Amino acid sequence: MSDTPHRSWYGLIIVLFMVHSGCATMPARPPLIESIQRIPLQTVNIDGHNIAYLDTGNGPPLLLIHGLGGAIWNWEHQQFALSSQYRVITIDLLGSGMSDKPDIDYSPSMFTTFFLKFMNTLDIEKATLVGNSMGAGLAMAIALTQPDRVNALVLISGFPSTFKESIHSPLYQRYLERRPPLWLAKIGNWVAGRWATKKVLEEILYDVTLLTPIVIERSYLNRIHTDVLTPIYSLLEHMKEWEIQYGAHLQKIEHPTLILWGAEDQVFHPAIGERLHERLPQTTWRLIPHAGHLLQWEKPEPVNAAIRDFLAKRQ
Repeated sequence: MSDTPHRSWYGLIIVLFMVHSGCATMPARPPLIESIQRIPLQTVNIDGHNIAYLDTGNGPPLLLIHGLGGAIWNWEHQQFALSSQYRVITIDLLGSGMSDKPDIDYSPSMFTTFFLKFMNTLDIEKATLVGNSMGAGLAMAIALTQPDRVNALVLISGFPSTFKESIHSPLYQRYLERRPPLWLAKIGNWVAGRWATKKVLEEILYDVTLLTPIVIERSYLNRIHTDVLTPIYSLLEHMKEWEIQYGAHLQKIEHPTLILWGAEDQVFHPAIGERLHERLPQTTWRLIPHAGHLLQWEKPEPVNAAIRDFLAKRQ
């Protein structure tokens, strides 16, 4: 008998966790294992929805934006490293992490409008946007929509002008082509355990020795708290909007832009980053060796140094 069905189900279970590992809503008072550097968690209400964020440091504002299925913890190594010179604000986007997850359409234009309201609520007139993967896409969308609100961009591992065609990981490709029904995905969310969380993190990191039991446990606890798949499914269904409304116009972004990419990125190959570098008119390109898709977490020292150096030249 062929073992193809077994491989398909194995891949399905793994990819279900890939898109949301470490991003589910945490309790109002998270245990120490889920805390980020002891920085107090804050919330703000936007259109009736509670949005979680961290706010530390003084100086020009830096807004850190996670990717699809990400959360605040993705930026835990940037908080103190950058807050000595900047006001560092790290958000759980609507539908992610500790923020509310309303039953709405999650589209690129919705996120763009939402994020501008978040800036308005915090009285941030202008900021440098630092985005990872889909967060980089959101940063570019804001730069295109409201260029006067952006000082500069830092794009980490993304985001391509076309989404599906740019996926390098065979596991992601299979997921996008044969995504299971949402109800089945939710069942899979509870069936698999910590082993799947570990496999997911191994897919987005290069140095698997960083996956200590504490890291795996935190990601697992974050994932199981509440429904995170509905917003992800909704956003994937609206990805064509990104390509038409934003991806097709990236060459119009005139802000100084730093592009950082992991040399071992299994989600978006470094060639995607090089094409982005060639397309945007004012970019600085840095390839970080021995790093995967979440390189700001995996290689914080060179990433933070590159960000500080890039911003210092703009002051």
